[in-house]
Amino acid sequence: MPRQRGAGRHGRKRGRPMGDGMTGMHHHGGGPLPPFTFSRAMEWSPDWPYLVFCGLLLGLYLAGAVRLWRRGDKWPIGRTVAWTAGVGTVLLVTNTKLNDYGMVLFSAHMMQHMVLSMLSPILLLLGGPITLALRALRPARKGSGKGPRELLVALLHSTYVRIISHPAFTIPAFIASLYVLYFTPLFDFLMQYRIGHLGMMLHFLAVGMLFFWPIMGVDPGPHRPGFVMRIIELFMGMPFHAFFGVAVMMASGQLVTTFSKEMAPLGTDLHADQQLAGGITWAFGEIPTAIVLIALTLQWAKSEERQARRRDRAADRDGDAELAAYNKYLASLNRGTAG
Repeated sequence: MPRQRGAGRHGRKRGRPMGDGMTGMHHHGGGPLPPFTFSRAMEWSPDWPYLVFCGLLLGLYLAGAVRLWRRGDKWPIGRTVAWTAGVGTVLLVTNTKLNDYGMVLFSAHMMQHMVLSMLSPILLLLGGPITLALRALRPARKGSGKGPRELLVALLHSTYVRIISHPAFTIPAFIASLYVLYFTPLFDFLMQYRIGHLGMMLHFLAVGMLFFWPIMGVDPGPHRPGFVMRIIELFMGMPFHAFFGVAVMMASGQLVTTFSKEMAPLGTDLHADQQLAGGITWAFGEIPTAIVLIALTLQWAKSEERQARRRDRAADRDGDAELAAYNKYLASLNRGTAG
């Protein structure tokens, strides 16, 4: 198991984040937080960078959907609901007191991590944002150069996107975001700075989006494997995720030093809280796995239904020539056997 890191390089205890005022109590005037309860964690506590980010995500999406509806094009309500729910989950873990507790409790931070990397991305991807953008953005006029739509298409076909959306990249990145962050001093370093914490949260969301993008298959992308391969890709990352949670639960020492007695609510058992964080990580994987499997099953059924309709239309056009040819082939086999 990872060794305990109780002090900095020069013997200075690193239990309290330093940097530009980045402390676990910056929303509370310096006072200690009361013991964690779910009702307290769900109280409104806006953090403006996250609030603006969520507002942009929701506003831009709704603007694209409204543009389609106004010109008479259809855009599924279900996708809009999924995107709104995805933005809502991001808002829930970043603009409530759960975000405040996430500065001082490992378990609360891990709730944020799991939602941002494994639940929010699935809901956002079910919203089909790339498809919406391609349909809502107008093509550039001839001679006026590339517009936003052309730039988006070029990006989707770029070598860069092919690399970062390939399973050989997405699966290791998804796994590394757990092991490298918490089993090295990286987490303690990032938590010292406001920008480090913001970047970490955005990283969780981005890595989750990249991991589930090829699997969900709603939006166009460079890699679109078959449904069986998507299920295999989904389950390739889950054992590593579960093992990480078990490793955190079994760790005898403190994995990260950011969460200290001085910062935690009174009466907090840091080791028990770390075990709870590991349990949350281990158990949370079941939720997104179930959602993705349900979504893939529905997509698979719809795909089979579309193929059946295409075959029926083709049969109507050619008088079911394929079936007639197959029957003729069987008849020739029977004649050959009789002879």
